[in-house]
Amino acid sequence: MVAIIHAIILGIVEGLTEFLPISSTGHLIVAEHLIGFKDMAELFTVVIQIGSVSAVVWYYRLDIIKRITDLFKKESGVAKFWGNLIIATIPAGLFGVALDKTLQKYAVPRTVALMLILGGIVLWLAEKYHHEKSDRPRQMNKQPEANLDSITPKQALGVGVAQVASLMPGVSRSGATIVGGLLSGLDRVTATAFSFYLSIPIMILATGYKIAKNHHQISQLPGGVSALGFGIIAAFITGLLAVSWLLQYISRHGFKKFAYYRIAFGFLILFMLAMGGLR
Repeated sequence: MVAIIHAIILGIVEGLTEFLPISSTGHLIVAEHLIGFKDMAELFTVVIQIGSVSAVVWYYRLDIIKRITDLFKKESGVAKFWGNLIIATIPAGLFGVALDKTLQKYAVPRTVALMLILGGIVLWLAEKYHHEKSDRPRQMNKQPEANLDSITPKQALGVGVAQVASLMPGVSRSGATIVGGLLSGLDRVTATAFSFYLSIPIMILATGYKIAKNHHQISQLPGGVSALGFGIIAAFITGLLAVSWLLQYISRHGFKKFAYYRIAFGFLILFMLAMGGLR
């Protein structure tokens, strides 16, 4: 029972932080240390993302179905969107496989803290120097829509290269891709929406790779498959809430508050390490 409660807690942490630019992996690593959860080869941390990616697929289900249908109908422009998604996925996909074992040793609170602080500074600078003229005029009673079809292959590649940085625990996949989008000239809403879409292939690939490589260790996780299932459900529910909230939030606000949070949380982790609260 305790293992299931722990899995649900971690699922909530995953769902709430996966799509915010504050590093879900970093929060999970710290949460696992605090509750004494022993992950096997980061298997739980990655597989639980099934819940989060399912939330994105569900949120965009109508648009995804339309884009797939239009692709088979050979509608003009739709192939560009799918091409951009592939272009942006390739860099992190290749580096993720090549550096999997190397990066595992950095999945510790100290690394997370340093990357949270550094990533917070980068996010703050990207927000500060992002040219607001690229943002479309905002109507008071209408949430701006993402213009995904305006993204160029060059911009998609820029987002994809930025996503490579998120392989380091504590950087944040959504944070890296959003910053990459802003620096490539995308407005906030489009950069965030493209980050959400980009999470689908990269998280499916990461999860599939981990399961194929370490499937024999799933039964060794605390609570086994049943606990993992509860965690995935918790991640789905909270992930759906996080996606909806963030799109509404950034249509009116910037990312500086997330940058401040990252920096503060990073220093809090370093303080807890110094006081012996984390190991």
